[in-house]
Amino acid sequence: MLTSFKSSSSSSEDATDNPPPPPPLCLASSSAATSAAHHLRRLLFTAADFISQSNLPAAQNLLPILSSNSSPYGDSTERLVHLFTKALSVRINRQQQDPTSENAATWTTSEMTSSTVFTSSVCKEQFLFRTNNNNSDLESCYYLWLNQLTPFIRFSHLTANQAILDATESNNGNGANLHIVDLDISQGLQWPPLMQALAERSSNPSTPPSLRITGCGRDITVLNRTGDRLTRFANSLGLQFQFHTLVIIEEDLSALLLQIRLLALSAVQGETIAVNCVHFLHRFFNEDHGDMMIGHFLSAIKSLNPRIVTMAEREANHGDPSFLSRFSEAVDHYVAIFDSLEATLPPNSRERVTLEQGWFGKEILDVVAAEAEERKQRHRRFEVWEEMMKRYGFVNVPIGSFAFSQAKLLLRLHYPSEGYNLQFLNDSLFLGWKNRLLFSVSSWK
Repeated sequence: MLTSFKSSSSSSEDATDNPPPPPPLCLASSSAATSAAHHLRRLLFTAADFISQSNLPAAQNLLPILSSNSSPYGDSTERLVHLFTKALSVRINRQQQDPTSENAATWTTSEMTSSTVFTSSVCKEQFLFRTNNNNSDLESCYYLWLNQLTPFIRFSHLTANQAILDATESNNGNGANLHIVDLDISQGLQWPPLMQALAERSSNPSTPPSLRITGCGRDITVLNRTGDRLTRFANSLGLQFQFHTLVIIEEDLSALLLQIRLLALSAVQGETIAVNCVHFLHRFFNEDHGDMMIGHFLSAIKSLNPRIVTMAEREANHGDPSFLSRFSEAVDHYVAIFDSLEATLPPNSRERVTLEQGWFGKEILDVVAAEAEERKQRHRRFEVWEEMMKRYGFVNVPIGSFAFSQAKLLLRLHYPSEGYNLQFLNDSLFLGWKNRLLFSVSSWK
């Protein structure tokens, strides 16, 4: 990770009225590869269209074709079609059985192990143990791989960190106190570079700046581990540091709002507050209640009177209530993701295959097979966030040029490919692959 700063996420029924599926596509000819890829995608959309019309038998007839011509080990199109076909199969099974059954749209252990590549039988045994006994450990493992193999998380962290440093630059005198409320701290990977930058920019080494982090998450064990690591790192820098945990249950909005407002009441005089919302806020979009949930949440954040609010989100419309629209948006988004992985990782990368199946596969399953409150991936494009933030009293703080330079350096050093690009739009920084924007980072006050 860059550490330099300037000092300033089947069974099929016989359908007698539907013709039997045609034979598998022939993909042997390299000259027909592009045409075959387009044909596979058209079949994928045709199957989704049948499902949207509740013509499940017709959709089921297409699944064997898609399955036989896709693979977790093929090119980017074949790998993508493999995951979307699997997700469509789960959705069909749900609609045929009980669409309200709990946890129907989550990966089961058998589904995960059937599509996950293991380097040895020992690895598989450890995977099964962790899956059955500590799901948060497995999630943490995938998260670390995502951070290492792709620029998505590191881009978000570096850009948000620089926005915080820029916003608190005037506090670099003696007694500067910064309180960061990280609404989804996970492993805490974002903060060591910022902590180092804070320690380096202190004008008086005898009175280093004070940093307090309130780390939010769902698992108290993970939060405690993260706090211990950050505390040890702060001590090595001679930084005055405090870490507080805040366990949040996203389904219990009222309790979460109460906890945030209690933070406002317990604010320390002279303390500058920064709220970090990296790949988090999309979870509060709710089809049944419109913008009400996210509105309550943004109002609670506003009550903290933060100096800066940093936000990173996907550039995708996975929150659309229309299944077909959401499906189309997801295919376009993950086509770019998988193309970028293919261009920047070795052809036989086991880590890439495991990450695609375990992390992105879970996301695709959620977007395609889950509905309403059960679905967690509810991403919205930047223009939706921009309108929402302004509606609740926030003002856009432009991302600085140094953040752009850092993101450019990150891509050049760690992910050398002509496909990645950076764009400044609406005072915010966007990371894209070729002609499609993938992630945005913005700051507000």
